[in-house]
Amino acid sequence: MKILKTPTEVQSVLSGRENNKIGFVPTMGAFHEGHLSLIRMSLRDNDITVVSIYVNPTQFNDKDDLAKYPNTIDEDIKKLKDLDVDYLFLPEYRDLYPDDFNYKIVETELSKELCGASRPGHFTGVLTVVMKLFNIVKPNRAYFGEKDYQQLMLIKGMADAFFMDIEIIAGMTIREEDGLAMSSRNLLLTPEERKKASVFPDLLRSKLSDEEVIRLLQENGFKVDYIEQKFGRRFGAVYLGQVRLIDNV
Repeated sequence: MKILKTPTEVQSVLSGRENNKIGFVPTMGAFHEGHLSLIRMSLRDNDITVVSIYVNPTQFNDKDDLAKYPNTIDEDIKKLKDLDVDYLFLPEYRDLYPDDFNYKIVETELSKELCGASRPGHFTGVLTVVMKLFNIVKPNRAYFGEKDYQQLMLIKGMADAFFMDIEIIAGMTIREEDGLAMSSRNLLLTPEERKKASVFPDLLRSKLSDEEVIRLLQENGFKVDYIEQKFGRRFGAVYLGQVRLIDNV
């Protein structure tokens, strides 16, 4: 596996590969089985697989949240090598934001709901960095998990709106044995919080009303951001201690 640090390196290595199908998995690292399942899909479907690791500051509206985000870069690199990934793109802020985030991709409807309602500017940061990464890597296919279903819908919408010749592939949510959706943020839970966390997906899957789910979550020590049904799914976001968890079923 080759590690590439700048957009110029990526474009130089991938130029002339028009006859190869390129799969791309953008991540923020701290890999779990959810990430690895997307990478395996790309390896299966394409001639070349590129994975990026970049903790994108423009999608964090809370600087403390950014500072606490898990960093397991050495372990992540080993996992990518074990999977025989072709390229890891490992940029820094100055590489992706030479404009210092003056130019932005802004969606004006779906990005204001659900997670967007309580995290202003979050999806502007997400869409902007994904657009930049797409333009650098120029993949044929890009892979995203259904756990972040709102993000998935917004990225698909952006690709369609800008006539981008990229197929957006969804990977199913991968769960722990107790039902908790795998997430890098799970690493931040205390042992006691981790034991309690499975209450969240259990209630989300239940036939109880949204109001009853909210009440029971609060009784179990969760701070509820939202429980809401849209697009034939039930979405939820909660805080357990200082850790924000999201899921949809």
